[in-house]
Amino acid sequence: MVYDVAIIGAGVVGALTARALSRYNVSICLIEKEDDVAMGTTAANSAIVHAGFDAEPHTLKAILNREGSMMMEQVAKELDVEYKNNGALVLCLEEELYPKLKALYERGIENGIERLSIISGLEARALEPNLSKEVYAALYAKTSAIVGPYELAIAASENAADNGTTVMLGTAVEAIDYSKGIFSISTEKGTIECRYIVNAAGVYADSIASMIGDNSFHIRARRGEYMLMDKSAGTLVKHTIFQLPNALSKGILVTPTVEHNLLVGPTAEDVDDKESKATTSEGIGHVLEQTKRILPDLNFRDVITSFAGLRATLVPKGDFIIEASHVHSHFINVAGIESPGLSAAPAIAEYAVKILRAQGLKLSKNSEFNPIRRPVKRFVNMNEAKLKAACAENPLYAKIICRCEKVSEAEIVDVIHRNVGARTLDGVKRRTRAGMGRCQGGFCGPSVVDILARELGVTQDKITKKGKDSWILTGRSK
Repeated sequence: MVYDVAIIGAGVVGALTARALSRYNVSICLIEKEDDVAMGTTAANSAIVHAGFDAEPHTLKAILNREGSMMMEQVAKELDVEYKNNGALVLCLEEELYPKLKALYERGIENGIERLSIISGLEARALEPNLSKEVYAALYAKTSAIVGPYELAIAASENAADNGTTVMLGTAVEAIDYSKGIFSISTEKGTIECRYIVNAAGVYADSIASMIGDNSFHIRARRGEYMLMDKSAGTLVKHTIFQLPNALSKGILVTPTVEHNLLVGPTAEDVDDKESKATTSEGIGHVLEQTKRILPDLNFRDVITSFAGLRATLVPKGDFIIEASHVHSHFINVAGIESPGLSAAPAIAEYAVKILRAQGLKLSKNSEFNPIRRPVKRFVNMNEAKLKAACAENPLYAKIICRCEKVSEAEIVDVIHRNVGARTLDGVKRRTRAGMGRCQGGFCGPSVVDILARELGVTQDKITKKGKDSWILTGRSK
């Protein structure tokens, strides 16, 4: 089969692009080198829908941030993904830095951001009583929000698959050739043929582009370290709290998550290794020090895990690259998608579709397109009546596997059998939250392995943590 479009990279941008294209009568395949979607940059970031005041005016970052953030609530609703418009505060801790705060406000106004204002430190502490008394003033962005990034990518992949997209996981691209109007993508699982390619490969987008001889950009990984705190700390702040941004990033932030935890971080460190997701004592120490400046009463004994994510940063730093390659007009680069990439993702997907159309892809409306993802039935969200009905339909809703997050066996079985179903321990974790609580899977992990093995028809020692060689069990002890 020759696909009309192959999308390389199943992060949030690739998945939403596949969904956007599935509105039309075209054949699509979504290719991902990892054994699940959303395992690269999408797996670990700040999970914030930025209002759009930070990006340089008139850039793609500014335009698509604003458009994407305006689209996000409706997209999340259609895909049954948690979204919360919680607002954001950018703190100015020293009076002499006030001009920088004012400049940020003026940039936001130029970017067309609504409901933006500067408030005093007193007003900021009225909104957030746990803030440091050092806060002099703050930029208040009421349109800022939070969303689950990997939930969004998983949901978009499922919806794209429901609408006809072929999703190929564990399929690393090794080479790309072009002849007589057809791209031949060589992968570890065989050759995929297509007429157009969308390169959404995150930190590897430069490597994929170089396979057709396009060496026009270079991407470096920028590592950001985070700490996730227990739900007992989740109400310490209601808004997303930023400090004034610096040249590398938006600085250390504190934000509630849609799951009612508290997230602090990230650091910003350029690294040569594009797989370097290790946390460091220096990085975590920096996060602790910076967070204490704005929330002095934060208790770090509530930290339940730390992790690092990688941002795809262009070298030299610049705007998003979303355009047809100068080497081949049917090869669309969607590269350098660092912050505000998540916020902009719905708009990036629509923008990529417009470019494909401009490059000759024929797009007629798919009359059978359904934007609604089949909802996820969660035990934790059910009242007594709904729980009774769910248990009558499926008794496995009454069997709790993850005690911290109150995840039932029925939910785990459901996500394994969805059209882009979980195949690993982390795959179940990202879809249901089993293992994301205080004990971090210490109690439920073995049960989830058993359920995965049973439902997939394999032995327990074939189940991995996150795919490939991340084995959990290596053999029998007796």
